[in-house]
Amino acid sequence: MYRILISTIIGGIIGWITNIIAIRMLFRPTNPIRIRILGLEIQGLLPKRRFEIAKVIGDTIEEELIDFKDIFDRIVDDESCSRIVNIVKSKVIQAINHKLPLLMPQILKNVLIQYVEEQIEKEAEKILEGLIDNIYDKASQEIKIGKIVEEKINMFDLAKVEEITLRIAQKELKHIEILGGILGAIIGLLQGFILFLLI
Repeated sequence: MYRILISTIIGGIIGWITNIIAIRMLFRPTNPIRIRILGLEIQGLLPKRRFEIAKVIGDTIEEELIDFKDIFDRIVDDESCSRIVNIVKSKVIQAINHKLPLLMPQILKNVLIQYVEEQIEKEAEKILEGLIDNIYDKASQEIKIGKIVEEKINMFDLAKVEEITLRIAQKELKHIEILGGILGAIIGLLQGFILFLLI
């Protein structure tokens, strides 16, 4: 009977250690290790596929999560446009007051300022819309969110990525290790029973 117990314990230890090694091999070794005799190259999943993973994440974020138009629309909303028009109006009126001769009658100044204000109100929205469209067209061609994300991920230090991942998923990874031990113990128990019946 003690053989069944030993087989169960050994199976549990093997399963537990195997899962610990499997989790570590997501990140390590960072540099490829070549075993020439077997024709094998061993490298952690993330270091080996780092650039592919970064590209897939960047593309997914750009195509599925963040659309450049959404960002642009949030920055350039009606309130922002209205604020821009008011700033332009204020600067133009300031310039008129400053540049007009002091001898010019105030009533004439007021008429001119009122006319300029009306023209700004009338034309600014159209001009601003055209300007915004031009900025959007240029920015959407030149700013690629997916590419930015990809570059940022590729700049990440792999040791830092490992540290962050292990910190975030520590509980889940511990469960995987324990599950490996439990499955190993069950397999060891079954082996022990089979050996017990055969001997």
